Amino acid sequence: MSRLFGTISSYALKHRDVPYSHGASTPFPQSWRRVASGPIYKRKFTASGVRRDGDASKVQLRPYQEESIQAVLDYLARGERRLGLSLATGSGKTVIFSHLIDRVPAPNPDATQTLILAHRRELVEQAATHCRRLYPEKVVDVEMGKQHASGLADITVASDASIMSGNRIMRYNPDRFKLVLVDEAHHIVGPRYLDILRHFKLVDGEAKPHTALVGVSATLSRHDGVGLGAAIDHIVYHKDYVDMIEDDWLAKVIFTTVQTGVDLSKVKSSIAGDFQTGALSSAVNNVEANAIAVRAWLAKAQGRRSTLVFCVDLAHVADMTAMFRQHAVDARFITGETQAKIRAERLQAFKAGEFPVLLNVGIFTEGTDIPNVDCVVLARPTKSRNLLVQMIGRGLRKHSDKKDCHVIDLVASLKTGIVTTPTLFGLDPDELVEEKDVSQMKSLRERKESEKMREEKTSGMLPRNPGALPPLSGDITFTGYDDVNDLIEDSSGERHIRAISPLAWVQIDPTHYVLSGTTTGYLNIKKQPTNYVIDFYRKLPPDAVSKSPYLRPRQIAVANTFERAVHAADTFAKEKFPFATVSKNARWRKDDATSGQILYLNRFRDKDDQLTEDSITKGRAGDWITKFKHGAKGRFFKLATEKRKGAEVLKKREQFEAMQRNAQVKVGPLNR
Repeated sequence: MSRLFGTISSYALKHRDVPYSHGASTPFPQSWRRVASGPIYKRKFTASGVRRDGDASKVQLRPYQEESIQAVLDYLARGERRLGLSLATGSGKTVIFSHLIDRVPAPNPDATQTLILAHRRELVEQAATHCRRLYPEKVVDVEMGKQHASGLADITVASDASIMSGNRIMRYNPDRFKLVLVDEAHHIVGPRYLDILRHFKLVDGEAKPHTALVGVSATLSRHDGVGLGAAIDHIVYHKDYVDMIEDDWLAKVIFTTVQTGVDLSKVKSSIAGDFQTGALSSAVNNVEANAIAVRAWLAKAQGRRSTLVFCVDLAHVADMTAMFRQHAVDARFITGETQAKIRAERLQAFKAGEFPVLLNVGIFTEGTDIPNVDCVVLARPTKSRNLLVQMIGRGLRKHSDKKDCHVIDLVASLKTGIVTTPTLFGLDPDELVEEKDVSQMKSLRERKESEKMREEKTSGMLPRNPGALPPLSGDITFTGYDDVNDLIEDSSGERHIRAISPLAWVQIDPTHYVLSGTTTGYLNIKKQPTNYVIDFYRKLPPDAVSKSPYLRPRQIAVANTFERAVHAADTFAKEKFPFATVSKNARWRKDDATSGQILYLNRFRDKDDQLTEDSITKGRAGDWITKFKHGAKGRFFKLATEKRKGAEVLKKREQFEAMQRNAQVKVGPLNR
């Protein structure tokens, strides 16, 4: 028998490394299958001589898992080939996409192989282990680091970096693959992923390939606003973590936000749109903020068995760990620099409950399964909704030793587009909550929305008897514009968008923002009833014959939130406009205004209120001119008209109420 196995092994190993470009057109014979525990191949038969199937059919899928698989199969049956599944962290994405493998039909007898792509070691190992358990009769290979796959296995699990290293991808004949699966698919439009998909004829507008592409993620969007349409045509199923919690598939969760007082107003954004790591660490990592974090944990979560803390960088994780330990808490950390053996031992000890607090830097944001986590501390501020959801998701898996997960969000005091747990429920970023669960957060949002509707409904209405109202107390700030230049000079509208964006956006009105690229053209962000639309107006050459100096607008993107609209517009602008022209921090903006700018602006000003070149910067003058050219003057006249109408309504109401008082009959002498 050993001799037989030796012969079989030699055959398999002899043929496994032959790239398809050298003429090998067949994988291992269908009768040879890898044993899950090692590289030995043998033939597996039942007593009747029929090959035994795997255990896939015996696994009981959850209803939504079956629904998501069926949604993929339905779209494939219609001829669609590039699909996305949006499923919350803890939903069992690996279970779903691994079960897809046997259920996706081969488009032809030769195309039977499957490729699974992931971007991190843990995800690759997790997927390979799961597939080997689920399909013991199939050959499962791994392409990662020093592990080189043959390209001929039934299922290959690969890291995107390794498969694109050198010419390793040339071992994979795209004609032999029925399915490409991408884990954490919000990365799918990165250059390396697109190169892989291009190899499998899944991008660049080619005729529909026979290979199916299915991307799975808890956050099928990108913080930089880049759309996923270059790789995915349809999101065929969506189930977010709120639905999963309410349906009792995920652990219950309660939220507490803690105001740290950290000022992030001077922390710049990275190219990807989130905070720059070094500057963020400098702002966040200080004794006071770290002490607040530990005191908050001691007050709210000291009884929790397994707390996962997210930090900014290596310095922050070290200082935060030291702060916990100074308060007699057994806290340990894992970073990308931690040796593999120590990392595995420390993670296993944490899962076993041997110490209560584990701190990390970017290690456990995606794909890591630590179901015992019953508390998550967010010590890392972010502008990315995706990152926030990924961090919270680490505590949402169910576990026999926990009843719920407590999320403690350390919120900085700022107006810089930060994303906090309240924003996930449509609440203001500065909304402070204490131990509220999902239903309470939704209820709070609904109450806020109802209140807003009531305010809109009653705006402009006056009380019937103002004199009976109690006196008002507190500070109230009103903004009025007596002159069009007051409106032009008001820069409060730019503060919010320039906190989110590194570019010099100008607010024309509360629903309209413009970024001027001078000679290139300009970008518009406009709020519609249900979304935000970004349009690009390209400038015509000077000799063009046209009533308008611009071409017809080209729609760049549509976004469902203001933040995503800004990031999408910024991504386009950085490619289309010279950065030095549109940067809010460009050096030229601090220079004195030009004579041409002053001449233009003074046309709209009184003779006794004229500007001079040294009285205003070039950047501020440019902003004001943009406002004039794009409708702020019309906004002023609209506001003035509304103010005049409001005064007329007030006067008529006062006259009406006087008539009502005079018409009342009272006991006593009549007025003479």
